[in-house]
Amino acid sequence: MELLVDWASQAACREGDPDALFVQGAEQNAAKKVCRACPVRMECLADALDNRIEFGVWGGMTERERRALLRKHTDVRSWRRVFEKALTEEATKKGGRSLTPSGF
Repeated sequence: MELLVDWASQAACREGDPDALFVQGAEQNAAKKVCRACPVRMECLADALDNRIEFGVWGGMTERERRALLRKHTDVRSWRRVFEKALTEEATKKGGRSLTPSGF
């Protein structure tokens, strides 16, 4: 299962205030809430991880959460490929049904 390349046009945050995703502290929870139901959450997160985006909430993760993930998995060269592989494996287990990415 492949992730979309042109994902930004389908992002749940595309029409909101972009500054709302670049907040600190408790305000990050509201930003992350926007991501929960986003149809391209995994694409967004993969892009942020692969490009080492330092600031803001991307794919439902804060900069601190992304840094921790990158430190824990220093061997990952392409998060996009990791997520595509995971989605393909999960789809196979579920009988090929379309999945909403979760658990990352």
